[in-house]
Amino acid sequence: MIRSFNRFELKYLLNTAQTGAVSADLLGFLSPDRHGEGGRYALTSLYYDSADLACYWAKIDGLKVRRKLRIRHYESAVALDPADPVFVEIKQRVNRVTQKRRVRLPYATAQSLCEGVEPDDVERADAPVVAEVVDMARRFDLRPTAITSYLRDAFVGGELDPGVRVTFDRDLRYRTGNLDLHRKIPGAHLLPPDLVVMEVKVNDRVPIWLTRLVSHHNLTLVRISKYCAAIEAGRFRQAPSRISSLAPTRSYVPEEARHG
Repeated sequence: MIRSFNRFELKYLLNTAQTGAVSADLLGFLSPDRHGEGGRYALTSLYYDSADLACYWAKIDGLKVRRKLRIRHYESAVALDPADPVFVEIKQRVNRVTQKRRVRLPYATAQSLCEGVEPDDVERADAPVVAEVVDMARRFDLRPTAITSYLRDAFVGGELDPGVRVTFDRDLRYRTGNLDLHRKIPGAHLLPPDLVVMEVKVNDRVPIWLTRLVSHHNLTLVRISKYCAAIEAGRFRQAPSRISSLAPTRSYVPEEARHG
């Protein structure tokens, strides 16, 4: 299991017609992720924050270094059991680089950890992340704040582009109540149903073919945080069309992430 990694993440907002066209072109370079059926699977994430929403405001205020804590569950047809494995993840942003650190734990243990309770038995490789989660939970008095869920179509690179991953997230939903992952509650739509969030994830540079593909389809980068959008829609009652985190930035890909 990969416990940590650094990468660039670039996000675009597409409609369903664009998604089909871009996906078809990607198949010439990438393959569907082996997880799920044909690369498709369902994800649900439970986000933790302080009473004053410190993680939310760190993103909105554009802090160069910021972190957030979540429990991530890859859905199945059956309800989540306390003994079922989930991921506890710290997602950190340092300037334009995204860093992720995670541990895999039973759901009940993951909940306790995110409340600041250190597990009795921790693998040596997991100890640094566990200690960081405990520190975050205690220092900021974190508590469950929002849940997001969506269907993901994932494409991954082969031998020539092993660090490239492109995902399409559709049917994005959220809830700010009933914050337990075992409850299979769909929640409200976070975005209009015909919109899809495309994410390009690379370890270093975007391949030239992918830069050209993005340019060919005239895709435009957006600033979007699913967690922040859930807070704005659920707590601040802003309609999805007014969510500030969906503001477009610039077309194509930023210079520091381009090939060569």
